[in-house]
Amino acid sequence: MTIKNTPPQPFLPVLIHIKDTYILWHKLFSKIPKAARYSIGLKIDNLFVETIELVSIATFLQKTEKLPYLKKATAKIDTIKVFVQILWEMKAVETKEYAEIGEKIDSSGKMLGGWRGQIEKQLEEKQNSPTSAR
Repeated sequence: MTIKNTPPQPFLPVLIHIKDTYILWHKLFSKIPKAARYSIGLKIDNLFVETIELVSIATFLQKTEKLPYLKKATAKIDTIKVFVQILWEMKAVETKEYAEIGEKIDSSGKMLGGWRGQIEKQLEEKQNSPTSAR
């Protein structure tokens, strides 16, 4: 039996970006003081994993089914932003690290928002097309 080595399926750019942001977060996670790491740090980690899951699911759905997943993923990214800021205010992360992860989280949110806006626009155009009025 011959096993073929095929390259993995490519991910959407937004999923790659969120995945890369999570990897950066994971490196930062181990540096957070224990008290914060196992409370708010763990919450942030779970939110990241849930966001990756939601975006992964959305990639395989029909356009009409994607929006609820993208809305939830966006809400989770916004929550991550708040919790990371709290970590920084608690001085559990350095300013440089906060700035780096914050920038990546912001761009992840913008990418999700762009994807969501694109889907909403396409669905709106479909609803307003002459063929859908029949």
